[in-house]
Amino acid sequence: MNLLEKNKINMRNILFLLVILSSTLSSCYRKMNVSEASRTQQSTAGLSDDYLASTAATEYDMEDKAKSAENAYNSERKVLFSAYLSMVVEEPDSTNLRLQDIAKKHKGYINEIGTYRTTIRVKSELLEQAVEEISQLGKVQNKNIHGQDVTEAYFDDQIRLGNAEKARDRYLELLAKAENVEAALKVERELERLNGTIDMLKGRMNRVNHLAEFSTITINLNKKKEPGILGYVGIGLYRAVKWLFVRN
Repeated sequence: MNLLEKNKINMRNILFLLVILSSTLSSCYRKMNVSEASRTQQSTAGLSDDYLASTAATEYDMEDKAKSAENAYNSERKVLFSAYLSMVVEEPDSTNLRLQDIAKKHKGYINEIGTYRTTIRVKSELLEQAVEEISQLGKVQNKNIHGQDVTEAYFDDQIRLGNAEKARDRYLELLAKAENVEAALKVERELERLNGTIDMLKGRMNRVNHLAEFSTITINLNKKKEPGILGYVGIGLYRAVKWLFVRN
């Protein structure tokens, strides 16, 4: 074997070894990438799960708080109920006595009493029962029950009242630190204005609370008209004719 052939054999062996080495390195590199990718995916998946869990918990807390606030708002709703009746009665005066009894029976009171118009107030939860009993006192011509929701306005007044009271406290502190009469007078004028606002808001809120607790019933009383002598004659003739032509 000459030198040239030996060199060719050596070159083939070297190339063979290089191919095997390259294949081995490539396989190891792929395994390392797969392992790293797997670790990265697991880490990312864990982080994603934690984040989603945290986000879900936060959203749940916010939703729960919102529902609690809404339930509190709804549980304190201020609805003012009132009823109106127009009736024909035998004697308005005696009917008014019965209306007083009905008001007391339903834990209420007479607000206004007149020959032909009377207003009573009863506990709101007993309103329908009271209206039903009043309806039995005569012939009802018209009847209506109405509810007015004033919740939003009531809570607005509540916020304004809180702000006014806080402002009053700050002005009282300023009054105690006033350096001269002029400064004290200015603070006192603001305090007077705030006190007026506070009294007005408290009065309005107290009235809403009262009217939410006691529903108002207004009754118009119309005296039953009695026919005169000719009227009775006409009624008698009408009944006689009806008896002749219409009998059961």
